[in-house]
Amino acid sequence: MPRFHCPMPLRSGDELDLPAGAARHVQVLRLQPGDTITLFEGRTGDGFAGGEFEATIVRMGRSDVAVRIGAHRAEERETLRPVHLLAGITANDRMDWLVEKATELGAASITPLAAERSVLKLKGERADKKLAHWQAVAVAASEQCMRNRVPPVHPAADLAGWLRGGAALLPAGTQRLLLSLGEGTQPLAQAMGTVAHDAPVVFLSGPEGGLSPAEEALARGQGFMPVTLGPRVLRAETAPLAALAALTLG
Repeated sequence: MPRFHCPMPLRSGDELDLPAGAARHVQVLRLQPGDTITLFEGRTGDGFAGGEFEATIVRMGRSDVAVRIGAHRAEERETLRPVHLLAGITANDRMDWLVEKATELGAASITPLAAERSVLKLKGERADKKLAHWQAVAVAASEQCMRNRVPPVHPAADLAGWLRGGAALLPAGTQRLLLSLGEGTQPLAQAMGTVAHDAPVVFLSGPEGGLSPAEEALARGQGFMPVTLGPRVLRAETAPLAALAALTLG
């Protein structure tokens, strides 16, 4: 059954017009009145029920689609351990791929990191457009992989700025991990060996070329534990996904 993100409070029995993106997708699929789809709000709290809803198409306009909301299913497919990914911005379309796969692997949130060695530099309107694009990638990935919560893609931040602001928003007891090629690292599995299975994690991974020595020292000074994924050097878009898989699928 086709699934669509509908970022508004949904209630069984209501009729509503689908958001423009979802309506366009319904039309591309050539669905018709009477066909059934699945809708999910993408979040919980503040009037949002979470889970997913069955919905029936009741009207097809030239550019709009109306549906009647049916039964609610309190179905969540989130990982036991919330993992917040802080990833160096990669070049070309590799960041799109990273956001898509991180969503599929269950990332609780994604923060693009504008590091010293980042090839792609974002400012102003261009940064806003990229952020909107990456959030749309996360929405599409959530629709495909049957997640009922869309991970937020936060505005790009430099590491020092994130440590001043974003770190303070993390839940108490969050484990801070830093992917490092420097001295004093330990295998990821070893670092997580004594950590509760549902303890939240923030995982920091740099861009092509890694973090600079100053950035790594700053992260370590703020409690980030340096870890390794093994003897091979993975690409900037591969390493955080490998870590996510180990943290969420194990």
